[in-house]
Formats: sequence, C-alpha cells, structure tokens
Amino acid sequence: MRYVSVAALAAATLIAAPALAGEATKGGHHGHHQTQQADIVDTAVAAGSFNTLVAAVQAAGLVDTLKGDGPFTVFAPLDSAFAALPHGEVERLLEPANRHELVDLLTYHVVPGAVRAEQLTGQILNVETVEGSTVLIDATDGVRVGNAQVIQANIETSNGIIHVVDRVIIPTAD
Repeated sequence: MRYVSVAALAAATLIAAPALAGEATKGGHHGHHQTQQADIVDTAVAAGSFNTLVAAVQAAGLVDTLKGDGPFTVFAPLDSAFAALPHGEVERLLEPANRHELVDLLTYHVVPGAVRAEQLTGQILNVETVEGSTVLIDATDGVRVGNAQVIQANIETSNGIIHVVDRVIIPTAD
C-alpha cells in the first residue's frame, strides 16, 4: 500500500492544472460571457441533493472554510447517505454539544488540493484529510473512499472539486 502526502497530490494537481484549464476553454465561446463558477458550498446548495450535508456544514461552522480559496476536494455524501445512518444519528451530530464530533466527521470528507478522479486511477492510496487522519482511496475498480463509492466524479467548482459518494465516510482507527 502506498502512502501519499498531500504535497505529492498537490504537485500532481499543479502539474495537471494548466492542461485541464486548456481543455475547459477548447471549443468554447472564446471567453465571451463566461459565468463565474460557484464555490463548493453554493454548488452543493444548487444541486438540491446535499441538503443534509449543507445543514451539517452550517451547524459545524465550516461554511466560510468551504467558501475559502482552497482548493479542496470534497467527497460529498448525498442526502440518502445521511438517511442511511442509524436512526437519530444526524440529529445527534447536529446538536451544539456534538459540534466537535461533527467537524471531525465533515473534515474527514475533505482533502486539501483539487484531485480529479483520473489522477487516482489504478492506485490504492492513504490520503491525509483536512481532519488530520488518513482515508483509504482505492481507485483500482472505480473509486472507493473509505466505506463509500464515488458515484459522480469531478464536479468542478471555483475552489475545488466535488466527488459525490453514496455513503457517509466513517473514520477508521489508524
């Protein structure tokens, strides 16, 4: 198993960024009337399928962070992923007394840097999360992050990338 530092992923992202930027502008409208891309939070709100995640980010006080410069890669659980947690767990996490636990859980879903799915293909990596521990990413058959499957990849935002996952990623003891 390979362990990859955030710096290595960030370097790969910086190397790939000019090529990816060039791809985005090919065949476009030559720069006329380009719209400003939404940030991670606004993109999640607009999607309409991340209402629980957005409520949790607000309760945890992470809105400003996820609207910040980044870049961040967010593995975003759908509302159905939160609904699959044990009965009452979401409500418990949203209580002010459990804010620290909620922050830890949410930041476990965030990796520094903008990591596209194709940068991971064929690899098994332990990647450091914003929470401070590592999450296992297995991209040998699709992309699995911890206990979750990426079901939609590479949603571009102004400050990073969102990968939609089918489960809330539960931190494991290292």
